[in-house]
Amino acid sequence: MSKTPVADYDFNLPEELIAQNPAKTRGTSRLMHIHRKGGVISDGVFTDIIDMIDENCFLVVNSTRVMKARLYAKKPTGGIIELLVLESMGDNACLCLTKGNIKEGTQLNFPEGSAVIEEMREDGTRLVRFSTDPAEVMHKFGHIPLPPYIRREDTESDADRYQTVYSGDEASVAAPTAGLHFTAEILEKLKAKGVQILELTLNIGIGTFRPVKTDWLEDHDMHWEKYYISPETAKEINHLRADGRQLVAVGTTAVRALESAYEDGNIKSGYGETNLFIKPGYKFKVIDSMITNFHLPKSTLLVLVSMFAGYDLTMKAYGHAVKEKYKFFSYGDAMYIE
Repeated sequence: MSKTPVADYDFNLPEELIAQNPAKTRGTSRLMHIHRKGGVISDGVFTDIIDMIDENCFLVVNSTRVMKARLYAKKPTGGIIELLVLESMGDNACLCLTKGNIKEGTQLNFPEGSAVIEEMREDGTRLVRFSTDPAEVMHKFGHIPLPPYIRREDTESDADRYQTVYSGDEASVAAPTAGLHFTAEILEKLKAKGVQILELTLNIGIGTFRPVKTDWLEDHDMHWEKYYISPETAKEINHLRADGRQLVAVGTTAVRALESAYEDGNIKSGYGETNLFIKPGYKFKVIDSMITNFHLPKSTLLVLVSMFAGYDLTMKAYGHAVKEKYKFFSYGDAMYIE
């Protein structure tokens, strides 16, 4: 079986097209509309989505919320250590990444409370045990963990704009960025047309930013992420699909959760973990349309989009986006593929 070169998913992206800030007003980003059947690409604004989606469709969104996961602590020597909280492990312990010179047993001090590095793991993560509830420490002293390609410190506005308007429980280190474009007003207008909006949760980990470093797609190890689909949501998705409604997945995280939860013709409810890598040879089972942002060159997300829209059409669309100066990545513009 032949392998797929990662280089096939590279493209030239001028640095000035990487969005460093969100649009001045939520919902006013540009929207590229891709028609898969005709291969037609058209330009608009995100509010056009209200006219593009009708009562024959329903949306599935990822309602995860971003933690204030970036923390700064002092070592007993006075040095500053940066922590990125990845996941709660229970009993006030968290799995973290750290920046700075540190070793096992080091105590870290916050303005209130402290933590200890209990274990240095081979994968580069650290098991850190806090003296108090780490969620409270993050709420009081944490920062929104903006992606590495946003080259500035977070501000107070990011605490709002790097969250979707429908976000729920805090468990992610990155936002489901396709959902950042929706406002309460846009959602209400869609509902008024008879469009149902259903929620699932996939908690986004740091792996979403890690580039593919292998020469061949098939050699890349995909990261694991946890998801949850309630029995009520699964039942409604299955009912609407059986009724002939078109499923519009908002974001690649919703796509991966839905495709991972597919079993015997239906969406299975409950908790799950997925390392699903949608790459050449994959056949989509659930989704009919997708709303997404513009992704990094040579990324697993770009590969996913190209599997859904078709490789040639996707690369044509990305070339068009660069030519027309669309904004890329988390705070960038959107694409609707139907």
